[in-house]
Amino acid sequence: MADMRYRMMGNTGIQVSVLSYGFWATYGIKDDMKGDQGIELAKSMMRVAREGGINCFDHAEAYGVPNGEAERMFGIALSDLQKEDSELWRRSDLVITTKVFWGGAGVNESGLSRKHVLEGLSASLERMKLDYVDMVFCHRPDPFTPTETVVRAMTSAVRSGMATSWGTSEWSAQQITEAFWIARSMGLEPPQYEQPQYNMLHRERFEHEYFPMFNPPYNIGTTIWSPLSSGLLTGKYNKGVPEGSRATVELYGWMREKLEAAQKEGHMERVEKLSDYAKDTFGCSSAQLALAWCLKNPNVSTILLGATKEEQLKENLGCISIALSMNENHMKEIEDILDNKPADWVGPGGTGTRTLHTL
Repeated sequence: MADMRYRMMGNTGIQVSVLSYGFWATYGIKDDMKGDQGIELAKSMMRVAREGGINCFDHAEAYGVPNGEAERMFGIALSDLQKEDSELWRRSDLVITTKVFWGGAGVNESGLSRKHVLEGLSASLERMKLDYVDMVFCHRPDPFTPTETVVRAMTSAVRSGMATSWGTSEWSAQQITEAFWIARSMGLEPPQYEQPQYNMLHRERFEHEYFPMFNPPYNIGTTIWSPLSSGLLTGKYNKGVPEGSRATVELYGWMREKLEAAQKEGHMERVEKLSDYAKDTFGCSSAQLALAWCLKNPNVSTILLGATKEEQLKENLGCISIALSMNENHMKEIEDILDNKPADWVGPGGTGTRTLHTL
């Protein structure tokens, strides 16, 4: 665990490993990731993650088929691991999350009504065999439920002891600030973190729109997803879609559409140049470089990893040493390859600058 680094999660006071392990698009999807096979895979991957210093495990009621299957598998895996090594898997040293929004097929089994927030979270806890989660997210904004209703529902979840704090995922900065000030003005619990997509090829919202949210009084923490752009930044799609990859799974047809769009937008050429740069400059993989680049942004509290092979996760863990060796000149050279930096935030007094500090 010596090489892991930890960052504060917004205003929660919780320290989260800069790398986390997520169950999205993995468990309960393909046949070899269901049932006993999936549980054994989860246990082996969770061991590697925990031994590497990861303390945060990310979930959602929507993960797996049927919905919630990934949470159920995690609950069994965690219970088994705690029996094997109670010290390593102390609940007090873990940060476990879930998200509510997409529940069942019924008209009241999704969204952010008070009814679904409390029922959905309760069902997640039952599947994971937990008394509480450390972080619960509103998985998406709900256009049909007033923000005050959502804030009151999440406040109930926190103050009832089912969660220690709450946050959002893919909410706009305006929606987050609205919820924040409703909570502040009414003595309720404010959102304390956001789970957005962020990677070398998807930067505008995180670096521009959210920029004010990383400062007081908000101090929003982040758990970023798709840091490798659904595998695009690993370079494995440079020569087409490999057999057995997620893009071959029928349920993830959108990934094939994303690859086609990437070709048209010139992203594949960028990835090839990044792969060469990673190898020539750091002797590392393009995936490690992409993760290290995210870590260099101090507004990234933790990166969600979704590896399905032990060697893949171990390789990902190696990004920390790469980030520690990266300097401002390296960052500039990478920016020259990417050529997609969002325009600087323009605030009072002129144009602000955002320097990416060392890890």
